Amino acid sequence: MEHRIVGPGPYRATRLWNETVELFRARMPLRKHRCRFKSYEHCFTAAEAVDWLHELLRCSQNFGPEVTRKQTIQLLKKFLKNHVIEDIKGKWGQEDFEDNRHLYRFPPSSPLKPYPKKPPYPKDVIKFPEWNDPPPGTSQENIPVRPLVLNSEMWFKRHSIAIGEVPACRLIHRRQLTEANVEEIWKSMTLSYLQKILGLDSLEEVLDIKLINSKFIIHNVYSVSKQGVVILDDKSKELPHWVLSAMKCLANWPNCSDLKQPMYLGFEKDVFKTIADYYGHLKEPLLTFHLFDAFVSVLGLLQKEKTAVEAFQICCLLLPPENRRKLQLLMRMMARICLNKEMPPLCDGFGTRTLMVQTFSRCILCSKDEVDLDELLAARLVTFLMDNYQEILKVPLALQASIEERVAHLRRVQFQKSYPEVYQERFPTPESEALLFPEKPKPKPQLFMWALKKPFQPFQRTRSFRM
Repeated sequence: MEHRIVGPGPYRATRLWNETVELFRARMPLRKHRCRFKSYEHCFTAAEAVDWLHELLRCSQNFGPEVTRKQTIQLLKKFLKNHVIEDIKGKWGQEDFEDNRHLYRFPPSSPLKPYPKKPPYPKDVIKFPEWNDPPPGTSQENIPVRPLVLNSEMWFKRHSIAIGEVPACRLIHRRQLTEANVEEIWKSMTLSYLQKILGLDSLEEVLDIKLINSKFIIHNVYSVSKQGVVILDDKSKELPHWVLSAMKCLANWPNCSDLKQPMYLGFEKDVFKTIADYYGHLKEPLLTFHLFDAFVSVLGLLQKEKTAVEAFQICCLLLPPENRRKLQLLMRMMARICLNKEMPPLCDGFGTRTLMVQTFSRCILCSKDEVDLDELLAARLVTFLMDNYQEILKVPLALQASIEERVAHLRRVQFQKSYPEVYQERFPTPESEALLFPEKPKPKPQLFMWALKKPFQPFQRTRSFRM
């Protein structure tokens, strides 16, 4: 049961749906079944479909071994709703699929989902001003001048300029590198880096560039604590104190230093439920709606773990600072709970790791529109985040260094054009250095007599030393 790897790119969720449907229809074993004294050819039971599809999804590199049986049943319900399958009487359209002995079959034709016809995002071409361009609204003709009284001296100067003896003076505006320019450099270079990692010709079908805020990128890079967690300027966007205390309690269990009330049996379950309720009622997932396609595209790179980590680093830089901070604190808590051997079971019937993924996947990644595989994709992403969150939520140092070098270069160019003489003194060229400091002839190495001798030989005894 081979599942083709669906790489990054636009409409990856739809491509995954079509790939899974085609594979399910082509490989699902069909046989003869009896129901109520009647035989039915080429069909399968609900339990058989769950078993086979669950194994297919777990073995697929697009979804991974973390897929649960419950998620498989949810997917089969969507198959029934979208007429990928129908019951033995031809009924479909509702999500009343259950894990039982009910008989199902494939319809004669199973239409694949068409790719959504979204209007392409307009290309946001960033154009930086030339250094010699005048500011908008100014020109040589609009420069205010004083009315002059022509005397003999002034007439002589104007006459000299007119006949070309004296060059006319022109007002040259030097454009400085503004804060807005620096922000646009951060935005354009960050998106270019992401596009290169994903291997796409354009990002316009993956995200809307106009919705990317360059201030968020810069804040996420520089406004961080020693632990790498984002520091917010607006404290009203912080996590509520009671949520933060609850997260610290479970992250440091059983050493909860800031707890004042006594603990009781099942206390940790109630604390976990409090955290889950808060994150479950967020108006928007932490990775935001408009970045859904971008994160889903990166999931196509999970076979190359290092490349996927770099791509997730860039995508997480695009998040609003408050979302990035909440994500950092949540992932840290989830990882510590999973590694804590002293933590009691937080749910009966689920392992701790599976519980973390199932509880928080929807509040981390979710589509604004209905996407049939969003639950599986969210679980896949959260699983990878838990394993690599320390690297993913770091600032990509290579990108930061590249952008800072670009900004410094543009500032040097600005300084050079504004003050060429001073720049030449401070930053001499190799040619000017050669004129000022001529290279001295290198002395030839002296030939020593010991260099002509044979290399040192170990002492050997001869007959003359014999007694």
